[in-house]
Amino acid sequence: MKQLFIFDMDGVLTETSEQHYLAWKETALKIGIEINRELNEKLKGISRMASLSTILEHGNKLNAYSEQEKESLATKKNRLYQEMITHFTKDNLFEGVEELFIKIKSKGAKIAIGSASKNAPMLIQNMGIEKYIDYVVDPDEVKNGKPAPDIFLKASEVLGVKVDDCVGIEDAEAGIEAIKAAGMLAVGIGKRDILSGADILLNHVKEMIDMID
Repeated sequence: MKQLFIFDMDGVLTETSEQHYLAWKETALKIGIEINRELNEKLKGISRMASLSTILEHGNKLNAYSEQEKESLATKKNRLYQEMITHFTKDNLFEGVEELFIKIKSKGAKIAIGSASKNAPMLIQNMGIEKYIDYVVDPDEVKNGKPAPDIFLKASEVLGVKVDDCVGIEDAEAGIEAIKAAGMLAVGIGKRDILSGADILLNHVKEMIDMID
């Protein structure tokens, strides 16, 4: 059995993609850019600033703003998003997540959160799962975001577990690429056409419960 399970947050443990989408959509509209759900798929799993660059490129405004202005736009988006997730509770956890965590811990394995979102600690606390988490990667403490492997390698390094003994769980293409680049087993939660690089593909994270023996 693997000794370290590194979970993405958004779309794996809880559903926040809609909140991300609505916050980006409102932010983009204020600068005259319209985004749709198809573009939003490209934003999953990548950092806030990378998401903003994707949106600006989509709107042919990639070079229209200074770095300071881009930081301001990203901050405004994050405030909108935080307002939407402030009231998250344990009820917002996907079905089976806590049962899965309990089973992983009962086997002596560790759990880390490897999210590109800086809001992961707030969600962890709001949903009452901090007691199961051994480490949360701070995306500001790694050089490169997903699809680079840095976030997953950071968790492995800090918790002292070899990459061969790690498994990453993701719902985004960039996340799966990051896990594979780190040399870890990649579990994809979602559709095969998006997560074709995953070693194991599941429809829902709760299906992992039967994989833990």
